[in-house]
Amino acid sequence: MTVATEPAHAHGTAATTAVVLCNLGTPDAPTPAAVRRYLAEFLSDPRVVEIPRLVWWPILHGIILRTRPARSARKYASIWTPDGSPLRVWTEKQAVLLAGYLGQRGHRVLVRYAMRYGTPSIADVLDAVKAAGADKILVVPLYPQYAASTTASIADALAQWIRRVRNLPEIRFVKHYHDDPGYIDALAARVAEHWRVNGRPDRLVLSFHGLPRRSLALGDPYHCECLKTGRLVAERLKLRDDFVVVTFQSRFGRAEWLQPYTEPTLVALAKAGVARVDVFCPGFTSDCLETLEEIDQEARAAYIAAGGKQFGYVPCLNDQHEWLGAMAAVAIRHLQGWDTAPGGADAEQLLAEQRRRALAAGAAA
Repeated sequence: MTVATEPAHAHGTAATTAVVLCNLGTPDAPTPAAVRRYLAEFLSDPRVVEIPRLVWWPILHGIILRTRPARSARKYASIWTPDGSPLRVWTEKQAVLLAGYLGQRGHRVLVRYAMRYGTPSIADVLDAVKAAGADKILVVPLYPQYAASTTASIADALAQWIRRVRNLPEIRFVKHYHDDPGYIDALAARVAEHWRVNGRPDRLVLSFHGLPRRSLALGDPYHCECLKTGRLVAERLKLRDDFVVVTFQSRFGRAEWLQPYTEPTLVALAKAGVARVDVFCPGFTSDCLETLEEIDQEARAAYIAAGGKQFGYVPCLNDQHEWLGAMAAVAIRHLQGWDTAPGGADAEQLLAEQRRRALAAGAAA
C-alpha cells in the first residue's frame, strides 16, 4: 500500500473542520460509454453484489456490461437536465446550502460532496479537504436508512483512503438518521405541501429502494429502518394505517427482494379500484434515476395502464428548507466537541505567534 504524499503544512494557519456529504453516484453523461464505466464500478463492489467473484465476473463482464449500458443510457437521457445529472445537481446544491445553514448557526466548516461511484470520488474529495487544512472531517452519507450495500460501502471507501494517509485527521461517521425528528418533519412537510397544492389521494405509497431479502436474514437493519421511517411519517401526518403503503423498488436479478414490490403494488391498487395514488420516496434525499424515471415514468405508466386515474409523484427532499435544517442539526450533533466557531482577532494573534515560533525553530514555512 503506497502512502500518499502529505500536502505542505503552513504554520500559523487555522485548522479547518470539514463536512463531506456522500451520495451514491451517477454517470458523467447519459451515454452508453459513461454508463458502462459507472456500472462497472458500482456492480464490482462486493457490498452491492454479494455473489462470489468467480460466479459474478462472467455475468457482469460477459452479459450485463454488454447489454445494460445502452438501455440505461436512454433512461438517464430522459431525466438529464441542462446542468447534468439531477442527483449531482441536487447533491452539489445541498452541500452549498448546508454550509450556509451551518454558518448561520455559528459553525465555520468546509462542506463538500462526494460520490461513492463516479466523480468526484470520496478519496479525491478527502484529499482536497485535507489539503485545504481540514484536521477534523465528518462524513455524512446521504442515506437516511442504514444498509451494508450503501452506508457501509462508503465506510469501505473511507477506510481505503485512511490506509494511504500518513497524517490522519480526526474522522467521524454518521451511520443513519432514519428516525431523526427533523428528517421526519421534513418528509411530512414535503407530503403536506404537495397535498396543499394538489389535494389528497386515496392512498400514499412510500417507496424505498429494495435489497435482496437475504440481507434481512443476514442481519441488515435496512428493512426495519424503512418501516420505522414510514410509520413515523404516517404518525406525523396523522394518517390511518390502511392509507399508507410501504413498498420496495429497483429489484435486480431473479432472487427474492424485500416485499411488497412497488410497481406490482400500484397495479394491484389500480385493479382494486383505487383511483388516485401519490408516491413518495423517503429514502432518496435527491431526485435521481430511481425516482424520476423508475417511479414518475415507469410506475406511473403501469398504474394508469392498470386502470388508475390519477398518479401523483411527490418530489424528493432536494433543497427543501426543512430538510437542510434537519441535515444541519444532524451534522451539529456529530460535530460536538470540535471547535467550529469562527476565529476573531485574538485567534489570529495566537496563530501569528505560533507561526513565529515555528519559523524560529527551523520550520520551512
